Formats: sequence, C-alpha cells, structure tokens
Amino acid sequence: MPDPRHGIPPAYGGVEPTAEWAAEIKRLAKARNAAILAHNYQLPEIQDIADHVGDSLALSRIAAETDADEIIFCGVHFMAETAKILSPTKRVLIPDERAGCSLADSITADDLRAWKAEFPDAVVVSYVNTTAEVKGLTDICCTSSNAVDVVASIDPDKDVLFLPDQFLGAHVKRETGRDNIHIWAGECHVHAGINGDELTEQTESHPGADLFIHPECGCATSALYLSGEGIVPQDRVKILSTGGMIDAARATSAKQVLVATEVGMLHQLRRAAPEIDFQPVNDRAACPYMKMITPAALLRCLTEGKDEVDVAPDVAARARLSVERMIAIGNPGSGE
Repeated sequence: MPDPRHGIPPAYGGVEPTAEWAAEIKRLAKARNAAILAHNYQLPEIQDIADHVGDSLALSRIAAETDADEIIFCGVHFMAETAKILSPTKRVLIPDERAGCSLADSITADDLRAWKAEFPDAVVVSYVNTTAEVKGLTDICCTSSNAVDVVASIDPDKDVLFLPDQFLGAHVKRETGRDNIHIWAGECHVHAGINGDELTEQTESHPGADLFIHPECGCATSALYLSGEGIVPQDRVKILSTGGMIDAARATSAKQVLVATEVGMLHQLRRAAPEIDFQPVNDRAACPYMKMITPAALLRCLTEGKDEVDVAPDVAARARLSVERMIAIGNPGSGE
C-alpha cells in the first residue's frame, strides 16, 4: 500500500459525477447484481450513489447478508478484505486497490509475530483497521465503539496486546484502568493530525458547541482535559465511533457541533441532522486514500470488473474467528 510519507499515487480522474454518470453506475450495478457500499469518509458523490453508507464493520456485515453476487466496496483496502472475510463466496471489488491505510500499515504480520513472541501468554486484541493477515494472528477483534467492552471481557490477570492505534489504546486503558495492556505505537496519520491546540482554539471560538471526538484522534486526551477542568461541560464531550456520531447527532439538542474525525463524516452528519451546524475541528483532515475512490474509479470498477480483492482461505478462516469472538461478546459495535 502507498505510504503517505512517500506520496499518494494519482487517483483515476476525468469523470464528473453528473446525472448521466449516476444513471450509468446504477445500470451497471444492476446488470452485475452488485451492491455498492460506501464508507462514511468517502467523497459525497460516492456516498450518494451507494446502496449503503456506514462504518467498515457495519458494511461488511451488510455484505454478508445481501443477495448480491458482487460487493463493490468504496473504502480502503483492509475494509474490502474484511468484507471478503465475512463473505467468502461473494466476489468483492474495490474501485482502486491502491487505496491503503496508514493505520493498517503501521503493523505487519511479521511485526505481530515478533511482539507475540515477547508475550507468549498475552491475548491479542486488534482493531478492525488491520490487514487480513494481522486479523488472522489475532485472538479477538474490536471496533472503537466496543474496544472497552472487549478488553474488559478478558481475564484481568492476562496481559493484553492492543493494536495498532495508540490513541484508541490509551482510551481503552483510561476506561478499563488496566495496567497489563501493552499498546502498539501506530496511528492514522489523518486522525493523529487533529491536535489538542486546534480543539482548544475551536472550543473557544464556538462556545456552546458539543464536541464529537473519534478516539483515534490526537486530541481525545485534550477533550477529556477540557471536560475535567470544567472548560467544556462534561455532557458536551462525547468520544464516539463514526456510527456513534450519527446516533448522537440525532439525539443532541445542541445547535452546533464540533467534529474531530475525517471530514467526509460531515456529509452523513448533515444528512442525519440538517438543523445542526456541524463544523470540523480540522478542515484539512481529509484522508487521501479514501479520496482515491473517485467517480472515474467507480465507473472503471463496474465496467471492467476491477479491482478484485481476495484473501487466502486459511487466512480468512483464522481472521473470521477473531471477528466472530468479538460479535459473541454481545456488543459488535457499528464499526470503526
């Protein structure tokens, strides 16, 4: 997968999201008996053409339940892999297989094998934002909405290896009070870039606003500090998964909400609660990998049947167990 430090390959271009484009996308999808799934961080025009929009795990579960022959997963590569893991008999396509993820790429299967060798009796908990190979070496997966419950379900005397996101790991450690949790030093370069100084500045200039903070964000600790110091009332600070943000948007009485996550999320929030003024904490927090799924890429995918995502059957079987163990806890969450 491309590394953000080394530049992002150019996305497929030259196609505008016109009404004619939308009609052709729908026609091709029907002809292929394909379901189009789009992550919350996708371009608005991709979200609007999709059959389903949501978090990666929620979409993967929809993929497993649909009668479609093909799944067109508009997201990043590990998400399409997860859909394939849960839908082994379906054909899964991603409009651009180069769409990687800096967080998923922060730990490899070899890295995890070496870490496990240091702690042979530890329970491995992996965030769903990981590759299929890493999931295959995992004891139990988690999402940002159920990570605390997953870790709390593990024998308190057992060491836990939590990966790959250090900010989500810190959130879990705070909430569980667990001292024997070891956290991998990975991060999403977009979420990590939403910092505490920006959050403090935005809260000062938007008095009365609720704060919706994704736990992957570098500013999550700052949000809790602002709450703890009484600078922002506790009931206005909400640490939420992307799916949780949609639910909170429908429930809040606030007239304005500051949102700390990838900016694509604003499109769904504004659709869910059009009467609320949603503003990004950092308006530059756009994932270049997510934005590689362009109108041209989606048209190419449906026209040429590219790019197919496959997972080796033995890897998929092991990875599926780690996801099923999470679901068995009773709070599968809605995704990352």
